[in-house]
Amino acid sequence: MLQTGIQAPAFFLPDQNGKSVSLSDFKGQKVILYFYSKDMTSGCSKQACAFAELYPQFMEMNAAVIGISKDTIASHKKFEEKYSLPFILLSDTEKTVLRLYDVLKVKKSSGRITMGVVRTTYLIDENGNIIKAYENVKAADNPAQMLKALEE
Repeated sequence: MLQTGIQAPAFFLPDQNGKSVSLSDFKGQKVILYFYSKDMTSGCSKQACAFAELYPQFMEMNAAVIGISKDTIASHKKFEEKYSLPFILLSDTEKTVLRLYDVLKVKKSSGRITMGVVRTTYLIDENGNIIKAYENVKAADNPAQMLKALEE
């Protein structure tokens, strides 16, 4: 996990519509950058839907919500449409940004060792600095946690 107080690493990734998105596109507003493992899974769907429910409040606070996973653009589009997600989903199939943000870790599950995404959320300020970092977040609770962090 990256530490607070540092400049958030720059990136360009395609969104669910194939449009290239850069972190610098959001200069002047706060960014909630959340990393999740897979579209359409139970925990990831709960997290995305909770972000969608609170999205108007994030907008009122001038905060963009961006989800990133290793899923494809097509997968993100289906995920967006199924749950009417109002925010950006970025596709990192090469896992470049996942590595930049230190969220790709060795995981043990059922005796198997694999590389996977650790559910992590960063709050980035208007100048691109990481001001809060949360690792191993609880999917359903994370959006409310981020709303509270914005209010602090």
